[in-house]
Amino acid sequence: MTQPEAGSGPTGAALHWRALERLYASAPINLKFRSSLSIAGEGEAQIAFDIDESVFHAGGAAHGTVYFKMLDDAAFYAANTLVSDRFLLTTAFNLQFLRPIRGGRIRAEGKWVSGRRRVLVAESRLVDEEGEEVGRGTGTFMRSQIKLSSLPGYSAEGSIPESRQE
Repeated sequence: MTQPEAGSGPTGAALHWRALERLYASAPINLKFRSSLSIAGEGEAQIAFDIDESVFHAGGAAHGTVYFKMLDDAAFYAANTLVSDRFLLTTAFNLQFLRPIRGGRIRAEGKWVSGRRRVLVAESRLVDEEGEEVGRGTGTFMRSQIKLSSLPGYSAEGSIPESRQE
């Protein structure tokens, strides 16, 4: 990735992070989850999302699918901030359910832990509106054969359909 002249705008890393945010927003799965990704720095990612009855299991709380999706995504994007040429793949993910989520605004916080070459490790946690941790996870990720530049959501600035933006 080429970097712009000093003082002429965002750095190469910041351009990569904005492109990752667009990529997240463009994914069809996110039509099912009202959520948004923000990347503030290398090795960090945060996803904000709303939980309502549409994602509840029969016991009246968020299904485990929601925990996994948001924990995996936050860890994945934290790791992918360090890789600017390839889309990463999740190779393993371990999660812990700490508390039931019965609704409201939830934040998934991802943080890169180790690895940069072959395998990257990142962890994430879910935090509810009261600041309580409700879930946590650790994932391992590896580079795929998919070039980030080949993905329309990554490449085309401003290409996120209105229906997928929060």
